[in-house]
Amino acid sequence: MSEQLIPTTPNRPLIWTDFVLDLQDALFDKQQEVYIVGGAVRDAYLHRPIKDVDLATPHNAVQLARYIADTFDGDVYVLDAERDIGRVLLDLPQEGRIMIDVARFRGGDLLADLIDRDFTFNAMAVDLHGDLGLLIDPLSGADDIENKLLRACTQHAIADDPIRALRAVRQSVQLGYRIEAETMQAIRRHCVDLEYVSPERIRDELFNIFSSDKPAQALRVANVLGVLSVIFPELVALSKISYQPFAENVWQHTLTLVETLHTLLVAISPKRTDNTAAAFGLGMLVIQLDRFRPQLQAHISAHWPNARVHQALLIFAALLHDAGCAILETEFERFSACLAAERADSLRLSKAEKVRVATVIEHHHRLLDFPVNPTALDIHRYWYQLGDAGIDVCLLGLSDYLATVGVHINQDEWLSLVDRVVILLDAYFNSYDQLVNPVLPIDGVQLIETLEIERGPIIGELLDYIREAQVSGDIHNAEDAINIAREYLITRGLK
Repeated sequence: MSEQLIPTTPNRPLIWTDFVLDLQDALFDKQQEVYIVGGAVRDAYLHRPIKDVDLATPHNAVQLARYIADTFDGDVYVLDAERDIGRVLLDLPQEGRIMIDVARFRGGDLLADLIDRDFTFNAMAVDLHGDLGLLIDPLSGADDIENKLLRACTQHAIADDPIRALRAVRQSVQLGYRIEAETMQAIRRHCVDLEYVSPERIRDELFNIFSSDKPAQALRVANVLGVLSVIFPELVALSKISYQPFAENVWQHTLTLVETLHTLLVAISPKRTDNTAAAFGLGMLVIQLDRFRPQLQAHISAHWPNARVHQALLIFAALLHDAGCAILETEFERFSACLAAERADSLRLSKAEKVRVATVIEHHHRLLDFPVNPTALDIHRYWYQLGDAGIDVCLLGLSDYLATVGVHINQDEWLSLVDRVVILLDAYFNSYDQLVNPVLPIDGVQLIETLEIERGPIIGELLDYIREAQVSGDIHNAEDAINIAREYLITRGLK
């Protein structure tokens, strides 16, 4: 064995979850080398929660993945048959969802595998058949952790896989590490090659950033390093456009919005602390929204395809909400929505995600025009047009207001805006069947038969008219609906 691969006692103890100990026991009789590698070792060193485990072995990786899935009653997937990579998904009573990737060594042995990884703190290993307290660290990743340094494993690590430029941004911000000078130069030099990386990989890394604890800071770093402009060229001009009244430019406002929205989402989430909403604006908002907190938590924690969380999609919308102002000076919301839809397409988001992002961006100023004392019909029309995207419009609209005024908040104006949101959310969560989507006393077939009219667009018009009349309290039963529909046809000259 190479001296570089001799396990040693690290400067701090490795803390493993019970599942890793169970995994060691389950593979005790397996007569092949198996090493824990990558982020799980780093997190064990940092005493962070471990949800993903990477295993490296000389051969038969997919076969080993199937054995683990069978042992723990999980699901197994072949990620790459040619490179011998399998994935196991487990749902455990205590740990929850655990993902285990099992892969054949990159190169001929463990040392080659570790050197071929991205950053030194991800190039450490632990022998699963040996002492889990001993560390294999050929590239001094533990020293870099102690020095809070993100360093590429090799000079060509970024060039070999440009997605590592984006990953470096995320992990440096997530861990609070500075990026080593040569690694930073490599990121600046090779991030342009992201255009040759699959959209799906870029999307997944981006959504990891959007889901992180510091998305605005990560976006700021990505912008400084030139990474962001490769992925979102429509954002380049925003720093050159002044923003009134308080932000220096539109890009600065965008970052402030991302940070404000993230803070608001945390204040709604189970992660909220006493310090989350210390400022007047957010503090007052949190108090008012607390009555809807369970429903809002369920909304923002919902998942899109491939386990993308809704919260990340909202950050994506915030990032692009003003993208069109570089081209149109007024009424640019719709154009921004179109740009966002195109970007969603290019990143291979689902059609539903694309529609949601475009809808939220196009209507994110809707709250400012919503009546202070709305009628039942005003409320109905808001929700009937937007559906549950109206919740996102509320959250983004409130955050955009705070990001715009900053410390210069007008308390009366802000409280009025909050009151309108409370009215809207109360209707959606507590009066859905009455104000948002009431059950009609009659359907299209009955209209056709009773009024002796032909099928066509007019049926939809009549149903909308009846629905609004029901919300306004002008009809209460099927007979009322028929009468008001007949009057509508007469007024239109159709009867």
